[in-house]
Amino acid sequence: LVTPHYLISISSFSQNMLKLQGDYYLAGFFPLHDNIRTKRERPILEDCKLGTENKHGYHLAQALRFAVEEINNRTGPYPNLLPGVRLGYHLYDTCAIQAGVLASVNVMQDQEEILRPLPGSSPPDDSPMVVIGPDSSSRTMPTAVLLGAYLVPQISYEASNEMLSNKAVYPSFFRTIPSDTIQVSAMIQVLKRYRWTWIALLGSDNAYGLQGMQSLSQQSAYHDICIAYQSVLPRRTAANTQMLRNMVDAILRTNVKTIVLFSSKSRLQGFFPLVVERNVTGKIWLGSEDWIASALIADIPGIRTLGTFLGMSVKFKVIPGFGGFERKMQEMSRHIDRSEFSKLPLGPLGECLQTSDGYVLAASDHPMDSYDFASSFNVYRAVYAVAHALHKKLLPLLKKVRFSVGNSSMYFDENGDPPTGYDIVAWLWRGSQWIVKEVGSYTPYPSSLTVNTSLIEWALPADATSVPNSMCSPDCDFGHRRLQTGQHKCCFDCLACPAATFLNKSGASSCQPCPEKEWAPPKSEKCLQRTLLFLAWDAPLSVALLLLLAATLLLTTGSAVILLLHLDTPVVKSAGGRTCIVMLASLTAAAASALCHFGLPTRPGCLLKQPLFVVSFAVCLACVTVRAFQVVCIFKFASRLPMLYDRWAKNHGPEYTILAVSAAVLCVSVLRVAADPPEPSADLRFYPDSIVLECSHTLSPGSWVELACASLLSGLCFTLSYMGKDLPANYNEAKCVAFSLVVYMISWICYFTLYLISRDAFTMAVNVFAILSSVLGVFGGYFLPKVYIIIFRPQMNTSAHFQNCIQMYTMNKQ
Repeated sequence: LVTPHYLISISSFSQNMLKLQGDYYLAGFFPLHDNIRTKRERPILEDCKLGTENKHGYHLAQALRFAVEEINNRTGPYPNLLPGVRLGYHLYDTCAIQAGVLASVNVMQDQEEILRPLPGSSPPDDSPMVVIGPDSSSRTMPTAVLLGAYLVPQISYEASNEMLSNKAVYPSFFRTIPSDTIQVSAMIQVLKRYRWTWIALLGSDNAYGLQGMQSLSQQSAYHDICIAYQSVLPRRTAANTQMLRNMVDAILRTNVKTIVLFSSKSRLQGFFPLVVERNVTGKIWLGSEDWIASALIADIPGIRTLGTFLGMSVKFKVIPGFGGFERKMQEMSRHIDRSEFSKLPLGPLGECLQTSDGYVLAASDHPMDSYDFASSFNVYRAVYAVAHALHKKLLPLLKKVRFSVGNSSMYFDENGDPPTGYDIVAWLWRGSQWIVKEVGSYTPYPSSLTVNTSLIEWALPADATSVPNSMCSPDCDFGHRRLQTGQHKCCFDCLACPAATFLNKSGASSCQPCPEKEWAPPKSEKCLQRTLLFLAWDAPLSVALLLLLAATLLLTTGSAVILLLHLDTPVVKSAGGRTCIVMLASLTAAAASALCHFGLPTRPGCLLKQPLFVVSFAVCLACVTVRAFQVVCIFKFASRLPMLYDRWAKNHGPEYTILAVSAAVLCVSVLRVAADPPEPSADLRFYPDSIVLECSHTLSPGSWVELACASLLSGLCFTLSYMGKDLPANYNEAKCVAFSLVVYMISWICYFTLYLISRDAFTMAVNVFAILSSVLGVFGGYFLPKVYIIIFRPQMNTSAHFQNCIQMYTMNKQ
């Protein structure tokens, strides 16, 4: 790097330094001029004085001078700092990267002479111990590599590139501005705070912009922020002006509301006029610290019409006395004739002005903006960091220095970065006056963002009152999931969650299923408890059925008592005699089985309810069938098979037949329960929003066999009863039995039909009603006429009446 040409340049370059004598020296690298940009065949350093004045670099240099003067004069916040020691400085005009490199080589040259002095020479007594600067990441990186080779401490006030935290590459680098890692985190938090998830991202074509843009792009992916457009901003020239116009048009086509600009202000000076040229309005411009507080950008004509400007600003405090120091310098410079500079006495002012072009800068009027204040405060803190380290011996203790300036704590972490965060600032205009307003802050440890939205003056349409949105697709309501519609996950359609699923957060792409015992209708944000379906004891329908059950039991037991008291009367004997008591007992048991259907299902209830009814009702039907068979045989078949019937009747054939049929049905029920025992169960599938509490295996094959036996018995009973339709009136019960069996059949057909389509409490009530209607059907068709005759028509309950009916039947038959 150090060619003969450069060595010659160093000699002339050293004459442009601003110096102050002292016991220890600081090297200040400040851009006092802007570089003249011309094409060269080889890297030649232009004379910095040929460039235009850089008022920002002037304020930075004055901040270093002011801090050194405070420490030397014991007038600063630490009057006992460095007693008996005087600080000096060498100020270099680093108007370009090459100037910074040459300044570093100059510093290293002095360090080399200190470490290995040449024969016959003595080490210089004014070699800088610490370098303050340079101003940008691009200019800092080459100098940090060079200075790191000699472990010369370097403290930058504006270089925020996160790569500079790498101590393996930059071992002696420190800074008083936070790393861009923190700035990127702050930007991400602002975007998340206002839910700006559809953005455009632009970065300047230098180390600062490229690294910041890369970090923002990577972090955005982790926080569901989509970058609709991303590009690099070059310095505007005649050759690329149209490319920049195309860039503006491309941003407008994406329909983004928020544009993030991680760029140095030099690139935006050429970009924003082209944006104004396109009449862009209503956008949100989120800027990095390098330009958001710079008057160079705010003074661009028409920029206030572009929308709302927010950004990151380095935390700073106004330096007490600094403004007066600059005004004093300005007044002194205005009254000095340039031709008389050589006559100035040596001293802090005289030496600086005699050895440089500084009188031009000092005599000019350079008002400070927020950006100047922030960077000057960083320079001020850097000088005090060096002073505190010198107070304890410089080299290793610079990493451990800790102090406060303006109520702001200052120290370096293991990467040489300060612990500070960023202020969130917004642009305001009061007439033609531009104001940078602090509206919030971000602290990195722990990560915390606070923003007072009411302080921001949003550039909104007349009918808008809220914070502007910047989203590709609006957030889905709860109960709706995202369906991505393009390459960006921020662009999506919203689909309703189907039944039995829910979604109680925004941004998910799939709905969550409800737990087994819960349900949800479509578009749900939470699951609901399923309704439990069973026949509760206290339900109105249950109370009505229980009253009907009580009436049924009263009728059957009461009728049994009446028949038992009139057991020897013709009516009771013709009805079956003692068999009637068995029939009424079985009907009572069948009716009582309805009690197993109320309340929550239990194991005993499930085991009893169907077998108890089927067996009990089968006993009743068996009695009716045998009695009908006896009547038919007496009147129609006794003459044909007299001996056979007599033998069957006299040998207790009717009783054995009833017992055999009942036992057969009982065996079927017992086998069914033993083979496939019903248990209390919860049917979760029949209704999506309810749980049916019932007994399992209601319609199992064993149940169908039970029902088939009862149906077969019913059919046989009806057939025999129908065969006796022309018998005497006292023995002709075909109509009554037919009525009973029709009621029985219709009740159960209705129940099973309803059971196939519904399992609610009403269906369970229909089941109970079918049981009671079956019992009441048989009772009403068979026993009620008998009881009526016994109570209200006793004249018909005589042997004479029955003999008369038989004689009339015989005469009519003949």
